[in-house]
Amino acid sequence: MTVSGRDLNRAAALERYVAVMEGLRVDHLDALASVYAEQARFVDPFNEVRGIEAIESVFAHGFAQCPGMRFVVQARAVDGDRALLRWRMRCDASAHGLSIDGMSELVLGRDGRVVDHVDYWDPAAQLYERVPVLGWLMRRIRRRLAAPTSPSR
Repeated sequence: MTVSGRDLNRAAALERYVAVMEGLRVDHLDALASVYAEQARFVDPFNEVRGIEAIESVFAHGFAQCPGMRFVVQARAVDGDRALLRWRMRCDASAHGLSIDGMSELVLGRDGRVVDHVDYWDPAAQLYERVPVLGWLMRRIRRRLAAPTSPSR
């Protein structure tokens, strides 16, 4: 199997993106401009924004809510101009050691920068269930909607 130069460029662009995200710090959000296109779209369970300034604002807010926020990419795949990342986001102890697992679907532009970014993660299981009353309600709903377990065959 041969790998085209375009595929190698996409893989290299994804590795640059991963390096920026894993090294992202609140005082260096300007690094995002090196991996996101000027009018990139960013979507997660709480936000849908367009443009690098808006994306920087989302991450600034994330750092404010989750001190010491760090991303660790656990797996990655590239297929043409699309990339998938499996990641874990962690906060420091002041945020009760919050940890969130998720996936990102990225579309890479011709220059290798991200033009579209959609995050997939479950806020109900990973956030809401940590809130005392809301957590009880979410766990109850989850149990009620879950398929019954069948006996082993």
